[in-house]
Amino acid sequence: MDQNTKNIAWIGLGAMGSPMASIAAGSGHTVTAFDLNPAALQGLGPEVTPAGTAREAVDGADVVVIMVATGPQLDAVLFGDGGIATSLSPESVVVVMSTVGVTAVQGAALALEPYTRHVVDAPVSGGVARARKGDLLIMVGGDAEDVASVQCLLDVLGSQCPVVGPEPGDGQKFKVVNQLLCGVHIAAAGEALALADSMGLDVAQCHEVLNGGAAQSFMFQDRGSRMVAEEFDEVRSALNIFVKDMGLVTDAARAAEQPVPLASAAEQLYVRGRREGLGRKDDSVVYQLLRQGRD
Repeated sequence: MDQNTKNIAWIGLGAMGSPMASIAAGSGHTVTAFDLNPAALQGLGPEVTPAGTAREAVDGADVVVIMVATGPQLDAVLFGDGGIATSLSPESVVVVMSTVGVTAVQGAALALEPYTRHVVDAPVSGGVARARKGDLLIMVGGDAEDVASVQCLLDVLGSQCPVVGPEPGDGQKFKVVNQLLCGVHIAAAGEALALADSMGLDVAQCHEVLNGGAAQSFMFQDRGSRMVAEEFDEVRSALNIFVKDMGLVTDAARAAEQPVPLASAAEQLYVRGRREGLGRKDDSVVYQLLRQGRD
């Protein structure tokens, strides 16, 4: 096999993981994938080989990419019933591309030491549309040689792959800061458009006009357009994801003894949305949440 191609085991085929696996396979890497959801496996393109179990996917792989949602899921993939840790070789490189938090990745790297010491922490940002184009931002933490060994994979998945630190967990630290900004910006967009609506403004015009000025942001443009269209059932990023991610933000802030009052307020908005049964809706539903009681 060419040094710039890899045998890749891909674990986790959610909204982001599935197109990323397809991009990797389409670039010449050999990708064998597994997900607990049979429908995710059935939806794979022909360039990706489905596996019956996670261990089957890992068999013969030199790189294992994990793209699950939470820290407990990461732990289960590695060390739970049917976990892959015992199927790894000392040369295996484990690439954690999920947003699971600093503690989860650091703990996983430590627990993996009897099996492999090659762990790259590489959480991604950019959303589903950019995942489909290989245009993600990937924040990479890990040993320089380990990162170099998977650079050919990172480069096809992301347009920007900065190395942000030498240790697993460093990528997660950057992603926590990223999610603080994203979570606050989505909440601010919902609050702003709800205020516009309550004052009798044309919400669509307000969104269009303000995107031409200093108030513009990616989240105001992207999520704001969904808020205006009320496309809450066409889920591109579920509200539950930001319940999880803002929890990671406030956990990290607490550990660092850093006040994050705006992040804390945004977190409560997402938690409220989940309590009201909106967790599986698109996260732009915060706009509807802030308008409730006035209609």
